[in-house]
Amino acid sequence: MNSLPDKSIFTPMMQQYLDIKEQYMDSLVFFRLGDFYELFFDDAIVASRILEIALTGRDAGVEDRVPMCGVPYHAVDSYIQKLIDAGYKVAIVEQVEDPREAKGIVKRDVVRLITPGTVIDQNFLDAKANNYITSISHTATNYFLSYADVSTGEVCCVELAKDNTLLINELIALETKEVVISSDFPKEVLAPLVNNYHVTISIEDETKEMSEYNYISQNITDSRLKLTINRLINYLIRTQKRSLSHLQEAHLYNSQQYMQVDIYSKRNLEIFETVRTASRKGSLFWLVDKAETAMGSRMIKHWLDKPLINSVDINYRYDIIESLQKEFLITAELKQSLRNVYDLERLVARIAFENANAKDLLQLKRSLKEVPLIKNHITTLKTKYNLRLDDEFSTFSELTDKLERSINEDAPFTIKEGGIIKDGYSEELDRYRELARNGKQYIANLQNRERERTGIKNLRVGYNKVFGYYIEITKGNLPLLKDEYGYILNQTITNSERFITNELKELEDTILNAEEKAINLEYELFVEIRNEIKRYIPALQRLAKAIAEIDALISFANVSMENRYTRPKLNDQHIIDIKKGRHPVVEKLLEDKFVENDIYMDENTSILLITGPNMSGKSTYMRQMALIAILAQAGCFIPCEEGNIPIFDKIFTRIGATDDLISGQSTFMIEMMEANNALQNATNNSLILFDEIGRGTATFDGMALAQGIIEYIHDKINAKTLFSTHYHELTALENNLTRLKNVHVKAVEQHQELIFLHKVENGPSDKSYGIQVAKLANLPPSLIKRAEKILAKLEQNKKEIVIDTQYNLFDFDFN
Repeated sequence: MNSLPDKSIFTPMMQQYLDIKEQYMDSLVFFRLGDFYELFFDDAIVASRILEIALTGRDAGVEDRVPMCGVPYHAVDSYIQKLIDAGYKVAIVEQVEDPREAKGIVKRDVVRLITPGTVIDQNFLDAKANNYITSISHTATNYFLSYADVSTGEVCCVELAKDNTLLINELIALETKEVVISSDFPKEVLAPLVNNYHVTISIEDETKEMSEYNYISQNITDSRLKLTINRLINYLIRTQKRSLSHLQEAHLYNSQQYMQVDIYSKRNLEIFETVRTASRKGSLFWLVDKAETAMGSRMIKHWLDKPLINSVDINYRYDIIESLQKEFLITAELKQSLRNVYDLERLVARIAFENANAKDLLQLKRSLKEVPLIKNHITTLKTKYNLRLDDEFSTFSELTDKLERSINEDAPFTIKEGGIIKDGYSEELDRYRELARNGKQYIANLQNRERERTGIKNLRVGYNKVFGYYIEITKGNLPLLKDEYGYILNQTITNSERFITNELKELEDTILNAEEKAINLEYELFVEIRNEIKRYIPALQRLAKAIAEIDALISFANVSMENRYTRPKLNDQHIIDIKKGRHPVVEKLLEDKFVENDIYMDENTSILLITGPNMSGKSTYMRQMALIAILAQAGCFIPCEEGNIPIFDKIFTRIGATDDLISGQSTFMIEMMEANNALQNATNNSLILFDEIGRGTATFDGMALAQGIIEYIHDKINAKTLFSTHYHELTALENNLTRLKNVHVKAVEQHQELIFLHKVENGPSDKSYGIQVAKLANLPPSLIKRAEKILAKLEQNKKEIVIDTQYNLFDFDFN
């Protein structure tokens, strides 16, 4: 809705809606009316289309009915999720005053703005992934990012060079759902995110520091990073309208502290999802994520996304994995305990947001019951193997005991309908419940006490709807009454008089309202317990981090043991020595035995030039090396018999054609851009994988480019490079490029059939076997015969192509 109609012509209720809508023009307003949330005008048109619900109309005091659609309040979550997934914001409007006290129309207001980056409801979230919202500021030379997962409390910030590709790569790596910028930020920079990843863009110009939350940036010294953190906090305060006390102190990370893998390479290597189906199954993450907790899964994902480059930190993880494998009984018991631990990070967030229900508190209690055993086992490992594992966390016995005493095991999801608090926790609540169950007995007991006190044997306690409970005494017994009894005349009838006492009226009020009071008191007690948990939030977050770490390491240990992975050795001599290496995912998915291959590159070898037919396994061999490096630097053991590798600062790949951020570019242009990214940013500590570079253009152009790229890497970068090609003429480069070595993936012909051995051997391939591969693809026999004749003629007339590596085909001086 670009503009609103004149409010004065509508009914008071619609005027109220328009007043609220005016403040939330970029959101779909869910307006609570009775048992429904209703949407009007353009909001209704948009929502009805996305939610596939009927678009109707509502009388609003004007001639034409206002467009309207609605969803029932009890099922609203599923509808909101669809809209959030589509990139919309949803403003929830509720009554904010008691209708019984309202003068005129009941007051309503937005109680929460749900946006793609601020979701905390577990039904809307992927348990194995973070849900980040990112704020960006910029100067002439740098971008400054702060990002938070509101559902866990994590806050981080990073400074980047002002490179748009670098910025987009970082935001995609974070899988950020929403970006918060100032109104003057150049929005076209973020167009790839909006167009291809449906990221929501939000505006926030307020950057003042909020004293309540200044602890978040207290250790950040850069004023520009502080500013972008403040922008994010101000946006969250404005939209969430509740405490953000669970947000943690911001962690400043330097991208140079981790192996850098750009978004293209992550996709090509299928780190988190497969290229063909975009599914988790078949990815590296799918293989190594055997965590018992959602927190552990998210930790593993983080480690794969940001592999380490510090050998001390990497070996620390190796040490723990070794100790876990040795202490298999402890590991098994830890796994069993972890199985009973819920998502503490997100539980804590719901408690802070005051969204937690009784089921959440029960999950917290059950999780905390496992903590003493987890702590004991971690302490044993830490002491026995001299590890730095975090066991400095509380066992929360006091909190666990309180939850055990207070919350019913079968408590309902709702928190305002009773049934939450256990008997015995509150004397007052027990009394209300007893009164609600046994009100008549209380009246009978009072009647007996009054008969005994007054000596009037026929004294009767009665009830009617007009006067409530009363004590009835016949006129003949009235002289027996004394002033100290406190009887107050309430009604005179023919043969008797009816009285009340303060005790009777209190009892009446208690009995008649006992159930309602019990429910209201239960809610108050529940809120009190939930609020009391807030003081434990920092300690619970430390516990969650420690549990996530040990869970992730146990997953690595078990995956390594089950799949025969070995502990890598790390060297600083630029040596790759992988004996009987395997592609971790392909090996798992293959029904047949995976063919193991060595990869050896000493300090004097920087390039392996790989030849061999299509389908022989060249790409698998190349990806295998990259995945081994990522696993090793993530702190996991690696799939080989023995492995000695350097620490890589960056990985670049160009393997196959995949969808790209930049629309409208040819496959060849994308190939050249990705190649250029590697050539511009790789160092001698990087790993480069180039598969069939140059195949997207004419043969001689492609061959010239391939040779030029190989020579540039060899002479100027000296990065470890696996370069596959069908240009067999390039194998002659080994004669002149001293750090280039030829290898090939072996295949043999038997009975005019091509058999792939998938074995990598030294030296170049003798031929490409293209026609044999075409046969395997079942091309028409007549076409195959024609191709064989053409090939024979070409080979007969083929002129020798001499590649002079002393003369660069680009006629280009690298200096």
